[in-house]
Amino acid sequence: MKMISRFGLGLLLSSSLVTTAHADDVKIGMITTLSGGGSHLGVDVRDGFMLALEQSGRDDVEVLIQDDARRPDLARTLANEFMQRDEVDILTGIIWSNLAMAVVPSVVRQGTFYLSPNAGPSDLAGRMCHENYFNVAYQNDNLHGAMGAYMREEGYERPIIMAPNYPAGTDALAGFKHLYEGEVVGELYTQMGQTDYAAEIAQIRDSDADSLFFFLPGGMGISFMKQWESSGVDMPIFGAAFSFDEILIKAVGSAAIGARNTSLWAYDLENEANDRFVEGFREAYDRTPTLYAAQGYDTANLILSALETAHPDDKDAFREALRAADFDSVRGEFRFGPNQHPIQDIYVREVVEGDDGEPTNRLIGIAIEDIQDVYYEQCQM
Repeated sequence: MKMISRFGLGLLLSSSLVTTAHADDVKIGMITTLSGGGSHLGVDVRDGFMLALEQSGRDDVEVLIQDDARRPDLARTLANEFMQRDEVDILTGIIWSNLAMAVVPSVVRQGTFYLSPNAGPSDLAGRMCHENYFNVAYQNDNLHGAMGAYMREEGYERPIIMAPNYPAGTDALAGFKHLYEGEVVGELYTQMGQTDYAAEIAQIRDSDADSLFFFLPGGMGISFMKQWESSGVDMPIFGAAFSFDEILIKAVGSAAIGARNTSLWAYDLENEANDRFVEGFREAYDRTPTLYAAQGYDTANLILSALETAHPDDKDAFREALRAADFDSVRGEFRFGPNQHPIQDIYVREVVEGDDGEPTNRLIGIAIEDIQDVYYEQCQM
């Protein structure tokens, strides 16, 4: 694990991080968020990705890593540099949907493969789909829609829902409503990076809602939950894993206990691939992985499985190898739909007090099986 430690928390701002290189190397450019708000998402994607490469034992994959600082303009510049200067075969790493929309369409049109380990905006699943674009994580609606279905089955009749006003936020609430199939009593949109939620909490308090569903990734979720705890509002809380990953819930503390969240993965999900991943990640990085790390790990293993069949220079053969998804996913069953987005089970987790007294997620069941996004019908590929 010596190489993995080089890619841990100590080198967040390095301009490029490289494994060994040979004439026939596959070159991968990773653009991800490693500084500022929400940086732990990018750190975990990177660390999960690099762990899979380390475990594979391959020495013919070169990885260049750059920090996008959560800026669409910088992400676009970095992508162009990777393609034109470094001549990468594959790009990956972007966390945020607004950055993905700024980068992916141009990348894939220029003939470079892009594999998303996180962001899954609806446009890229539907009308802007492309044969060189694969999402290895989810389409943005999936986890939110699964929670809508779960809450409906659990008998909640008057949810109020909330998300930031950006592509993943609008997708989140659309996805929730699609599978909830009932009326919501309110729909609140916040600003990206917002830290004060007094107005939203007041609206929730004054509503006749019987439950709250929200999507506030990264530091936004921490700020909201701390203010929610001190508000005295008593209402069941639901969300997606993006607001309840292992890092966030420890930062939130006791306010997170009892919240239920949907995820495509859980660290206590029982399968051989997940056991190897969780054990290896804890050994390498001395922390429990989040779903972002799981997605990075699966993305790398998908690439590695395709490389067993073809080199990215043979675009048609490599594309077919990616579509086959012939690897053992940490989430269990995994396959691609016709728009090259996952068809997969979505699980429900509950935040509980762990053995160490800190909040942690525990798997409690399946929210929905074989979920597929609704946008594939718009995809003409």
